[in-house]
Amino acid sequence: MPIEYETLRNFPIPEIRQRLRWQDAALYALSLGCGQDPMDEAELRFVTEGAAMRALPSMAVVLGYPGFWLRDPATGVDALRLVHGEQAVTLHAPLPVAGEVIGRSRVTGLVDRGAGKGALLYSERAILDAATGARLATLEQTTFLRGDGGFGGPDGPVKKPAPEPEGAPDLVLDIPTRPEMALLYRLNGDHNPLHSDPGVAAKAGFPRPILHGLATFGVVGRALLKAVCGGDPARFGRMECRFSAPVFPGETIRTEIWPDTDGAAFRARAVERDVVVVGNGRFRFGPLDPQPAEG
Repeated sequence: MPIEYETLRNFPIPEIRQRLRWQDAALYALSLGCGQDPMDEAELRFVTEGAAMRALPSMAVVLGYPGFWLRDPATGVDALRLVHGEQAVTLHAPLPVAGEVIGRSRVTGLVDRGAGKGALLYSERAILDAATGARLATLEQTTFLRGDGGFGGPDGPVKKPAPEPEGAPDLVLDIPTRPEMALLYRLNGDHNPLHSDPGVAAKAGFPRPILHGLATFGVVGRALLKAVCGGDPARFGRMECRFSAPVFPGETIRTEIWPDTDGAAFRARAVERDVVVVGNGRFRFGPLDPQPAEG
């Protein structure tokens, strides 16, 4: 069935309550490559239990995750042809390594680009502390619905990406990914077979399974945390970017950074192919905009 604008725009995405354990925080960090150097004490605190343990700021993207809800036939979306286009995370407080969180997701916009041109779906997820109602993080996502234009929806407004930086970067940080990284990352809850099944990857036009876009996002987040935050999660405020090409597990992700007084502009490339995989990147120091408790 084709997309019906009002149905998708107001689709009831389930609220998710998640019990978070230190093991979950450690798994997330390990799935992004933390701990490969057993002598790197700055990274060991993201994978080792105890009072000094901290959560990676980008872990917000796997909290309160409602699953691959766009696969539901009632959405009208061609789920095999959608692409995760843009992602932003805003931290309102440092993330806990244990406790209970709530994820509340909603569609915030739907743009029809026309027949044969696809559509843009904007969505948001609030991550709340279940005990206090305090908002810990806000996630914003743009999904490109490549096979779903021409349903009669509005042609705007379209979000404008952050400008691309100019000149040579001031900081460059390379982080290798492992060949099995996608298989590890899917244990965080994203079981899309595009990242694990060679047959599904081939049907989508890829020579082999690709890395989750949010895994690439997390690796770049690690680079920003180290390069501009001194490894301190409390300084991590907001990160936003556009995914411009997939990463294949085993490739090296090079994050190029242009720091400024508010944070930094950034982009990332797959070193082995010299392909930009993340563009229009913008980082701000934080935490940002403390939010009142929600019911």
